[in-house]
Amino acid sequence: MIATTPTDILRFILQRAEEEVATILVTLTAIEGSSPRAIGAQMAVAEDGRYVGSFSGGCIEAAVVAEAIGTLADGRARLVRFGVGSPYLDIRLPCGGGIDLLFNPRPDRKAIAEALSRHGRREMAVLRLAEDGVCSDSSVVTHAIAGWDRGSFRVGYAPPLRIVAMGQGEELTALARLAAAFGAEVSVLSPDQRALADLDAEGFDTVRLTTRTDLPSLFTDRWTAIISVFHDRDWEEELLPRALDLPSFYVGAIGSQRTQDVRQSALRDAGVPEELRRKLRTSVGLIPATRDPATLALSTLSQIVQDYHRLGVAGDDDDHPYRNRSLVGLA
Repeated sequence: MIATTPTDILRFILQRAEEEVATILVTLTAIEGSSPRAIGAQMAVAEDGRYVGSFSGGCIEAAVVAEAIGTLADGRARLVRFGVGSPYLDIRLPCGGGIDLLFNPRPDRKAIAEALSRHGRREMAVLRLAEDGVCSDSSVVTHAIAGWDRGSFRVGYAPPLRIVAMGQGEELTALARLAAAFGAEVSVLSPDQRALADLDAEGFDTVRLTTRTDLPSLFTDRWTAIISVFHDRDWEEELLPRALDLPSFYVGAIGSQRTQDVRQSALRDAGVPEELRRKLRTSVGLIPATRDPATLALSTLSQIVQDYHRLGVAGDDDDHPYRNRSLVGLA
């Protein structure tokens, strides 16, 4: 992992509970002007001064830790402004804005454990933060939420990004390694024994493709992206139609515009319904005309993550009251 995730913060609370060390959950609930973090970002602070997460580049974290530890005395939740409009005149955010932070001392261990359990089952997990404590919210939601609701602040934790990558050679290994470093769950399918051996030794979930006509059984869901980095299109003729029929938010296959046109024609000739053909990305990656494996991996992953974040914010329910709230990161 290259950065702290929201569930790292929740796990920190449980780990300190096992040590019988009190903790405080701190949540960004409002922004005036600009802020380095989005609404719903969190920190967890232990009574001994240890903490995980951040709200700036290091400008206010010491003050947040001190404020958090101070809430343990009376055990009451506290909403504090930092930056513009704050009583702490000597603490300024580098962006010149202001943020409101909600401090919840001694968050309920069972509520945190329940949220992590739901998250581990690749379900949306929601915590409700209020003056009287932290509780798990059993509401069924399809996307990450962060906002005030009837006197409490609700934070949603989206299941981690899952990527199913099919292909061969360095294009495949580069994408798998970069995605794993980002924090995605990665499954790799390939006929390339050398690539599979390397990735298997690094702990990846790998499946060897032994035939061009059979896609192995795969676990996918609405938080899954499927990407083909095959240059040999013969491998795609049977695999891609099956991939399009699986639950996912993204299906892509690398290639020039001409290749994409030929691919769409082949899918149509194979009898793939139009609604499934429309799932296939007509252009893969955010960096045009990439020709080296590392840049291709970065370009492809960036597009997938962009779509994942959009999925988290909007979900499937356009009328959901939180659809314009901030996505609370990967886990």
